[in-house]
Amino acid sequence: MGIKTLKIVCLGLLGTGVLFVAGCGGSNINVARLSDADRAVVEQVVKKLEPMIAQRRSQGDIAALSFEELYLPLNGEERAFLRQFQNLDTRLLNITIPYQGIPSKTPDLVVIKGQMMKLAENKTQEIPPQFLPRDVYNAYMAMTAAMKKDIGRMLYVESGYRSAAYQLYLFVFYLKNHDYSIRETARFAAWPGYSEHGQPIHQAVDFVNERGIDGQNDPAAFEALEEYQWMLRHAERYGFKLSYPHGSKMAFEPWHWHYSSVSQ
Repeated sequence: MGIKTLKIVCLGLLGTGVLFVAGCGGSNINVARLSDADRAVVEQVVKKLEPMIAQRRSQGDIAALSFEELYLPLNGEERAFLRQFQNLDTRLLNITIPYQGIPSKTPDLVVIKGQMMKLAENKTQEIPPQFLPRDVYNAYMAMTAAMKKDIGRMLYVESGYRSAAYQLYLFVFYLKNHDYSIRETARFAAWPGYSEHGQPIHQAVDFVNERGIDGQNDPAAFEALEEYQWMLRHAERYGFKLSYPHGSKMAFEPWHWHYSSVSQ
C-alpha cells in the first residue's frame, strides 16, 4: 500500500470515530462512545486508582504524580488499556484549545492548605491541599486581599496546578458524567497536555467561593456571584483572565481563569 492510499484509509477511519491500528498509530477505542467492554475497564481503572489518588491528595503531593506512579496500582490489562487510551490520536477528539505542553519537571509550587468553606446548615468543609506556582500564588493573594477589602468576600482555590498524569486520571474519572463519550468529555475536561492547569506559563485556577459555590454543575450560580462580577472588573489588573467565556469553543466556565504575568 502506498503512502497516499494509507492516508485515505486513516482519514476514513477518523471520520467513524474509531482509530484502528492499521498504520495510523492508534487503537480501536471508539471515542464517540466507549464499548461496554471498554466502559467496564474504565470502571475497573477508576476503582483501582481512587485509593491511591485519595492518599496522594491527603499527603499533599498529588501535584507531583507521574505517569509511572499512576500505572502502578493497575494490572496488565488495565495498564494496556490506559496506555492505549493515553496514546489516542487527538485529531479524533475535536479539541479546539491549543496544545500547552507537558512540563519536564514539577515547577516550584506553593501549597495552599486550610481553605475552609462554610456550607449550608452550619456545615464546614476543607478543600484538599492545592498548588500554585509561586508567582501565581503571590498574584492570587494580592487579588483576594483587594476583593476582601472591596466587597468583604473572597474566592478560594479549588484546583490549581495538576500534573499531566493527574489530568489523565481526572479525564477518565469524568467519562461517566458524559455517557462514556471521550469526545463529549473533551468539551468539559482537558486532555493531558492541553490543560492550562498543567502549564505554569498559563497557569489555570478553578475558583470556589467561601460558601462552596463553584459553578461546576450550574455555571449560572457562579456567574451570579458578586465575587465573579468583581473578577470581571478587576482580575486582569492582577494577571488573571477568564479562559472560557460565553461564545468560546469550549463550554462556558466562569470559575476557570488563567494567569499571565501583567508584565507580558
